[in-house]
This record gives sequence, structure tokens and C-alpha cells, in this order.
Amino acid sequence: MRGLSGRERAASITAVAGLAAVGVLVAGCSTGGTGSRDEGPARPDEVASTAPTTSPPPAAADSGAARAADRVDPIALLKGDPKIGERLKADLKPCTANAYPVDTSYGNLTNSTAPDVVVNVMTCGDAVGIGTYVYREENNRYTNVFMAEDAAVYGAIDRGDLIVTKQVYAKGDPVAYPSGEDVITYRWTGNKFTQHDWVHNDYSKAVGDGGIEGVQPAPSEPAN
Repeated sequence: MRGLSGRERAASITAVAGLAAVGVLVAGCSTGGTGSRDEGPARPDEVASTAPTTSPPPAAADSGAARAADRVDPIALLKGDPKIGERLKADLKPCTANAYPVDTSYGNLTNSTAPDVVVNVMTCGDAVGIGTYVYREENNRYTNVFMAEDAAVYGAIDRGDLIVTKQVYAKGDPVAYPSGEDVITYRWTGNKFTQHDWVHNDYSKAVGDGGIEGVQPAPSEPAN
């Protein structure tokens, strides 16, 4: 992320996707304002041809071909999921109107015939990730095949891998400045996710509250 320090990167991720806070499921989802949004529709197939034709050739029907993502109701998935505790379900309320603190992503993680769904649940006020869930379509219904209910956790799809980031806090760390992060890569093997890679990053304690002492940014040129 363009030369940002670890602390600045953590604060930026918090603002964008809900990655930088400490809290537990008790941190209510009923105050503040982060709404739900669907992210990452499937990319349409690209068709190339060197000869003139009146209609484009059909897309390749292999596992790598882009697939349309039918939108699901993430709130219905969560509340109907027997693996999720009743406490989180009770706390899962709209932040404003019908806007829930939920991010939803679609992509190919398990080589299913339908796109898999990743749902991230956050707190409303601080956008703190409190749960990541992966759903796979099996027998015309979505089944929970992965879940991580930790403080400051967030899951994302990256080229077929499930990337789960967990902020790490030491005693006394402010919410916006964790001491580091664990980035864990999971891959679908057989009928479950297995850990493929793990990276831990320690953030600098010397930066994050401003620039280098005595150095001032160059003034911007006036607009013409």
C-alpha cells in the first residue's frame, strides 16, 4: 500500500473494510453507521477472434470461466445458520434503516458450480470485524464451510484463496493502532479449507502520528 507505515495501513484498512479494532461480539451493532454492500461481481468472459463473425464464439466452459453471481441475502444466511451462536444473531441489527454492518463478496473458492459467498460482520460505530463466514452452495442451498469469530478479523477472496487478516493488539494499544497483524491464507482441499500460508507483520512504534520531525511538505502550486 504505497509506502504507508504498518500503523497507517491498519488505520486505512479499518476505514475501508473494517480491519482495525479490538472488541468482542458484545460490541453492539446497533449504534453508528456502516451499511451492508455487495462487492466484486463476477467478471464477464472476454472473447477474442481474428476472423470477422456475425456473433461472438461461446465462452469456454471450464472451471476457470467467469460465472455470474446470483446475489444472496447475507442477513438471511447468517440468521439461518445453525453454526452461528444466538448471541451474534441477536446483536446483528441495522445500523441505520435497513443497512446492516455486513460486507459480502462472491468468487470461486471451492470449485463449486455456483460462486462462493464470503460474509464479514462488523460493528456499526467503528467497523470492527467480529466475524468472517464462507458459504458454499450444496444441493441448491448454501452451507457454512468456514467461520472465524475473532476480534478485528476480516476475510477476502484473492485469486481463489481465502485471505483472513487478524489485527494483533498488545496491552495499551489504541483501537486505530494495533501492534501488528496475522495474514492467513486458506485453500480448499477435498471438502474443507486448510491453512496454506501464514504471515505476521509487526508495525513500527515510531510512526503513525505524523511526519518526520522538522520536515514540512512542499507547498502545492496554485491551480491555473
